[in-house]
Amino acid sequence: MSERTHDEKRHDQLTTAPKSTEDDAAPRIDVTDAGDGVTRIDVRDDAAVRPGGDPDLVD
Repeated sequence: MSERTHDEKRHDQLTTAPKSTEDDAAPRIDVTDAGDGVTRIDVRDDAAVRPGGDPDLVD
């Protein structure tokens, strides 16, 4: 039996709950490694859940 990948384990973990959907396992970030010790992490524009408050509710 082969070892499951990180993505497979993540998908299983995020879709195990009774009311979960495939959208719960959708990617939320993009990671870019520039190769010079710099790693950039960006929240995807299409992420359903984003850090921070709701921009419609912030004054």
